[in-house]
Amino acid sequence: MGAGSFSSFLQRKDIVISFQRYAIDALAAMAQGLFASLLIGTIFGTAGDLSGIAFFGEIGAFAKSVAGPAMAIAIGYALKTPPLVLFSLAAVGYAANDAGGAGGPLAVLVIAIVASELGKAVSKETKVDIIVTPAVTIMCGCGLSLALAPWIGAVASSIGGFIMWATELQPLFMGIIVSVVVGIALTLPISSAAICAALGLTGLAGGAALAGCCAQMVGFAVMSFRENGWGGVLSQGIGTSMLQMSNIMRKPLVWIPPIVASAVTGPVATCLFQLQQNGPAIASGMGTCGLVGPIGVYTGWVADAAAGAAGPGAFEWIGLIAICFILPAVISWAVCALMRKAGAIDEGDLKLED
Repeated sequence: MGAGSFSSFLQRKDIVISFQRYAIDALAAMAQGLFASLLIGTIFGTAGDLSGIAFFGEIGAFAKSVAGPAMAIAIGYALKTPPLVLFSLAAVGYAANDAGGAGGPLAVLVIAIVASELGKAVSKETKVDIIVTPAVTIMCGCGLSLALAPWIGAVASSIGGFIMWATELQPLFMGIIVSVVVGIALTLPISSAAICAALGLTGLAGGAALAGCCAQMVGFAVMSFRENGWGGVLSQGIGTSMLQMSNIMRKPLVWIPPIVASAVTGPVATCLFQLQQNGPAIASGMGTCGLVGPIGVYTGWVADAAAGAAGPGAFEWIGLIAICFILPAVISWAVCALMRKAGAIDEGDLKLED
């Protein structure tokens, strides 16, 4: 097969080897799959523990048990796989997540992408497609899971473990770095939630990541109030700050206030309040989106209390509210006001597109 015919084959199969398809589309979809299984299951489980209603605990356990398949199917959907490939990814996701251990989400991401593209390559190429396509997808995906997922998971766990160790050792410096970097990732068209999940980012580093995400979402919501009103507050504050990407591309200076806020709230979270996010790792990268980040912190408190640790006191609650809501709003608004006065940010620069 020549280069031209191979290129035509890839085009016919909609196999697009690109950063956009694999690092942005697939990663964002994986986060949605994780949210619709592990995270929502954890929330239901916490609700069951607090209310004593066994039904919530049971459905939470069911939801958490299908995290691997949900992530893989979501990735396949983002890669526009045919139905037989998409459904076959359930087995691939289960295998990759199980074999990957704590770093399972990253293993699912890598292996589901490969299995999806191989499945697309053979789809509808034979008269027994109903057998060949799922067989190739599952055999390749599960085979790669057995061979590579433990290694991928170990690498992801090591990186996440190093970040968490470094944050414990140098909470000021790492608080700034983690908060700013994860916050920026949240606003960019990539998934901060999936990154945190893949690295298993919890504990003090998870608290710093949460601070950075909240700084972006609440910061943009508050500083753009004069342009977007309450609708903008809700869509950005509990939705996503990614809505501002077109404005950032036009005028990068508008990104400065929430970045400054994240650089402040990160070390405040790690050094002053010692805020730890010990819920699901994905919550560390969600910020105030659906209030998932704060709920994740509370979920961790509940789990710690169940294990015999002291429950949260007034200081912990004040820290959570300050880091997630008050400080991002005040700092971003103040920096934005100064930049507006200096002419660096003009009226309409933060207006959301209709």
